[in-house]
Order: sequence, then C-alpha cells, then structure tokens
Amino acid sequence: MLSAQKKTDAGHSVHKIGGTSMTQVDAVMDNILVGNRSEQELYNRVFVVSAYGGFTDLLLENKKTGEAGVYQLYAGSETDWAWGDALTGVSEKMCEINEKIFGDAPELKLANAFVQERIEGTRSCLMDLHRLCSFGHFKLEKHLLTVREMLSAIGEAHSAHNTMLLLRAKGVNAVFADLSGWREPEASTLDGRIKKVFEDIDLTSQLAIATGYAQCSEGLMSIYGRGYSEVTFSRIACLTRASEAIIHKEFHLSSADPRIVGEDAVRPIGRTSYDVADQLSNMGMEAIHPRAAKGLRQNDIPLRIANTFEPEHPGTVIDDHWNPENSRVEIVTGVPTAFEIEVFNQDMVGVPGGEESILSVLKRYKVPTVTKNLNANTITHYVAAPLKQIRRCVDEIEAKHPEATVQTRKVAIVSVIGANIAQPGLFARAVSILDDAGVELVASHYPSRRVDLQFVVAEGDFNKAVIALHRGLVEGKKAERANTADSGDDSANKQEKLKAA
Repeated sequence: MLSAQKKTDAGHSVHKIGGTSMTQVDAVMDNILVGNRSEQELYNRVFVVSAYGGFTDLLLENKKTGEAGVYQLYAGSETDWAWGDALTGVSEKMCEINEKIFGDAPELKLANAFVQERIEGTRSCLMDLHRLCSFGHFKLEKHLLTVREMLSAIGEAHSAHNTMLLLRAKGVNAVFADLSGWREPEASTLDGRIKKVFEDIDLTSQLAIATGYAQCSEGLMSIYGRGYSEVTFSRIACLTRASEAIIHKEFHLSSADPRIVGEDAVRPIGRTSYDVADQLSNMGMEAIHPRAAKGLRQNDIPLRIANTFEPEHPGTVIDDHWNPENSRVEIVTGVPTAFEIEVFNQDMVGVPGGEESILSVLKRYKVPTVTKNLNANTITHYVAAPLKQIRRCVDEIEAKHPEATVQTRKVAIVSVIGANIAQPGLFARAVSILDDAGVELVASHYPSRRVDLQFVVAEGDFNKAVIALHRGLVEGKKAERANTADSGDDSANKQEKLKAA
C-alpha cells in the first residue's frame, strides 16, 4: 500500500510524455525533465513515458499502413521464423538509439545490456510458446493477446530505462518504475501493480520514471488498445492523489489543426472542460483517452496539455469546473473521412425499438457512431471505420431487413465545440458561413446541451468547411466567398430557373 503521507500529499504532479516527444531527447531533458530546475523543483513529479516514436509500430504493426511488425509476423507464422528476424531488427534499432543518446558514455553499456536482456528473454519465451503450440493440446490464438502485450512492453521499458540512466548521469536521483511485470511470478490488477511499484518510492526525493505499459490481470490492450499508456498515467495520478496531471505533446491543444487553417490563425485553447474533451474524443481528436479522463474527472484532478517545445507556455487546462459565462467557440475540428449508413424502412414506422437491430450490428463489428439522424422511417448513422467493416455491417443489415433500402456514401463531419456555445443565432451564423464558402450541408445537428455543433458535408469539403468556420467563429473574420463554388452555384440556379420557366 502507498504510505498515508503519500496518499494525502497533494504536492506532486504526474506527467505523460508521448512517443514523438520522447524521440526529441534533448528537448525533453531541457524543457521538461531538468532544464534550469533547482534541486527541490526536480522532485515531487512522476513521469510516465511511451516508447520512442516508431518502435511500437515495429513491435506490433504500423498503425497507419498496417505493415506487419514482430507481433503480426508471429501471429501469422506457421513454419517460418520471420518474426525472429524482425525482433533482431528492433534490437539493432534500439541499440542505434542508445548510441545516439549516450555516445561513448559509460551508460551506453548499461542501456545495451538492458535491451539485450529484454529482447532475448522475449525471444526465448516466444520460441518456447511456439514449440508448445506445435502440439494439438495448446492453441496459439489463446495466448496472442499476452504476446502482444509482452512485445509492446519492450518499447516503454527501453525508453523509461534510458531516461532514468540519463537523469542519473546528470545527478538526478531517478528511479525506474517498471510496471511491465517483467519476470514477475504473480499476476496483479492494474491498481495492485501500481501500488506495489510505488510503495517504496519517496516522491519528495526520487524522480520516478514509469513505463507506459502496465502488466495486469485485466489486460490493458484488450480494453484500451494502443491507448493504454494514458490509462496507466491516469491511474497513477489517481492512486497517488496527484495535484495535477500533465500530458506533454509536440503541439498545443489548439483551436484547429494548424496544417489546415495555418499556424498563424490557430490559438491555444487555454482552458476548457472534460465535457469538451469528450466531444473531441468523439471526433477522433483525443486530448486524452476517454476512460483515462473519467478517472481524473472523478478524482477532481485537473489535466494540463502542454507543448514539449514551449516550456514557458502554460498550455491548456482541462477540469470539471470550467463553465464560462460568456459564450465562445473553442475549437473547430472533425472527421475528414466518415461514412453515411442510411436505412430507409417504412415497416418500422410506429415500432418501438426499431433501431436496436441496426445498433447490434454496429456493435458487433465495433463500428462507432459519431452522430446520427432519424425520422419516421429512416435511420442514418454517420460512422468512422474502415470500408471493409462498413461493408460487413451493410451486408448484415440488408440480410436482417430485406424490406429496407440501405445506402452508403463517403462524407466528412465538422464540429464546432466549446464549453459554452449557447449564444443566440450561432447555428444560423455557422450555416451562413458554410453557405458563403460554397459548402453544401448533408446534415446538421445542434444538441440541446449547447456544447457542440455538428455538420455533415461532402468529403472533399472538409478542409474548406474547417477553414471557413474557424475564420468566422474563432478568428472573428468575415468568411471569404469561394469564387469557384459560387460560380458553380449560380450556374445551377440559372439552370433551375430555366427548367421552372
């Protein structure tokens, strides 16, 4: 158990550093970990670190392209040992990173020895499992999730151990808080694992560097996928009663994507609510994993999103007490590629629960609904998922409802979000801005809680819609009318008038 003093001490903060930031070792050291901090300022902090950028892709699979990593090669192997070569490749790349970080310092030998132990220990374990499953009594499929977690843990352990070595070389009393369960004989819950590792750490005089992955009986990856490190971060903050939780990213939580509206146009949000964070998550722009945010919110721990490369900037604080009196649009974001699944079925008119069978299909194929529409005889879901999953859903819906007409098409979803956007006329103003920009609406939603507006538009109009709404609602500038779109609309209007005549 954590000591009573640690439980009641609210003077420490818990930080998470993402993989992209971790790769910028010097910036992390200068801007986050050490910098110009005094002896006292170095402690009362816990850092939860992700693997260096790209290593989880090599160990599992490429998140964007799907290219097989060690795990996918192992899971799909029958007689070949391609996964072993891939694991060797990971080891070599880790040692290359070590050499870049430590140079010819004595810590290099320790760092490489650590990599060797973890990689070869994992290799031995996987070979034994492969041999065991060559007998008919044991099925590899039953162990694959454990294999996936074991491989993923190598990346976080590597970066956390390196960070500890770097800090010690600078005279900081850093400790390696290994939550990965490496060679632990007994299973443990997530909370139990965290409590056991932290029970002997004195946060007032030791700087804990914890792995983003925590081995536990619940199976983090089976529940949270690759977002597990934020859950680990959240639970550490809650169990140690942190005064603040801080995520260090390579960018600010800004009013829009600077790659779309321009770096000069965006502004850091500054402060917002966990309600807004939920809406961002629904749009695929997670400030923090929804289940991680839940724990922080329930324990009244504020979350700060800070920019790794701007240490003097306060960033954006998210808490459950932000309820601004003045209405303000905080962010314009969305889903650039989504799908509309429209089910037209006149037989469902007046039938209670007519949507349930459709929801069950979406749930079965793990297709999340971003937003939806329904009227007397039509249910339309706007979903974000791969086309392959969409097709499976449509096939099953058509099989269950042969009397229905099911149509799909690609769309985009743009959302205007703020802790308080209850200003009169905002919806009409937003629609007018989109119309002036030549963006045609497919559907729109203005929920009664006045936290977000949602607009479904053609996929090709996503950037145009974001730019126009940000310009009009955040920057306070008059939207620029799109000449090409306007001329096309004028031509269409003229044709309609001729037809009417």
